[in-house]
Amino acid sequence: MRAYHDEEWGVVERDPRALWEKLVLDGFQAGLAWITVLRKREAFRQAFAGFDPAKVAKFGEKDVARLLVNPGIIRSHAKIDAAINAARIYRDMAARGEDFADFCWSFTDGKVIPGDGRHIPARTDLSETISTALKQRGFKFVGPVIVYAWMQAVGIVNDHAHDCFRRDQL
Repeated sequence: MRAYHDEEWGVVERDPRALWEKLVLDGFQAGLAWITVLRKREAFRQAFAGFDPAKVAKFGEKDVARLLVNPGIIRSHAKIDAAINAARIYRDMAARGEDFADFCWSFTDGKVIPGDGRHIPARTDLSETISTALKQRGFKFVGPVIVYAWMQAVGIVNDHAHDCFRRDQL
């Protein structure tokens, strides 16, 4: 967990594919501890074609069956279906010329929202707004708590503590 915090968590991410991957993984985390997903992340990457949305969007029933018996990942039919659906939404957005990163960062005009460094909310008005926008597009497992965790992970919000070396590096 230390390496994840020190090297990844809260670091600004602007790559659309990486933003999508992290959103999907946060969806798999729903109801579980993040460490569970983190430990399985490489297996997820293998199982989901390197989180290439174009490839995942083509997954069919045989792929779902394969994923449901893969002990390396979280084997939730609903979450697997949501990930495949999310890939299709991502693909459709790209086909319309809409960049997923631009969409994600549009809620903050591309700026990082600083937390106060003392209190970390589970959800905010902004996470509720983004959650609603994602749901309107058809995404699943994107409630405001999951979205806030994702916002923290990808650096949309900086919730590093005041005494954390990362707080002022971002």
